[in-house]
Amino acid sequence: MEFGRGISFFDAIYGFAITLLVTNIDVPPASSWVSIPALLDSRLQSQLLGFLLSFVVIAIFWRVNFRLMGSVALMSPRLISWNIVAAFFVILIPFTTQGTSDPSTADLPLPTALYALNIALASLSQTAIYQSAGKQGLTEAATAGGNSGLRQLLLHIPVPLVFLASIPVTLLAGPLPGRLLWATLFIISPLTDRLLKRAPTPPSPPDGHVPDSDP
Repeated sequence: MEFGRGISFFDAIYGFAITLLVTNIDVPPASSWVSIPALLDSRLQSQLLGFLLSFVVIAIFWRVNFRLMGSVALMSPRLISWNIVAAFFVILIPFTTQGTSDPSTADLPLPTALYALNIALASLSQTAIYQSAGKQGLTEAATAGGNSGLRQLLLHIPVPLVFLASIPVTLLAGPLPGRLLWATLFIISPLTDRLLKRAPTPPSPPDGHVPDSDP
C-alpha cells in the first residue's frame, strides 16, 4: 500500500505540471480571431511551440520515471528523496517555459539558459533515482548483477550534457543557437542507444538468470 501511495503521489505531480503548461498561453484579443493571419500576428505560435516542447519533455520524464519505478521492488527513504528532487525540477518546468515562450522575453538569452538548466537538473535527478535504487539492490538488474546501472547512466547522460552545453552557447550567441543544439539529441540519443546495444553483455550469473537491461 505504501509503495502504491508513493507512485500515485509522484504521478500526480507530473500530471499537474503538464497541465499547468496551458496557463502559459495567453488568450489573444478578440481582434486576432478574425482570421488565421491575424491570429498568427498575435505571436501566439511562440507560446504554442513552448507549450508543445515542454509538454513532450514532461511526458518523456514521466515515461522514464514510470519505467524506472516499474523496475523497483520497494520504496526506500533515499529513493523517495530522489523522487522528490526530480519532482521539484519537473514542477519548475512550467515556470521556465513561460520565460522561453512569452513574446516579451523569448528573445532574451537568460530564459533559455534557465530552461536548459532546469531540464538538465530534472534529467540528472531522474538518473540518480535509478542509480540509487541499483546501489541499494532494489532493482531486478541489481539483484542479478551485471553492468545495467552503467548502461543506464550512459544511455541517459547525453540529455543533461547537451542541455548544460547549450547554456554557454545561449549566453554567448543567443537563444536560437542554444535551442538548435538541443536538436542534436535526435541524433545523439538513438546513436548512444544503438552503440550500447552492440556492446558486449556481461556473462550470466551462475544460476542462469539474465539481467534485465530494460528497466
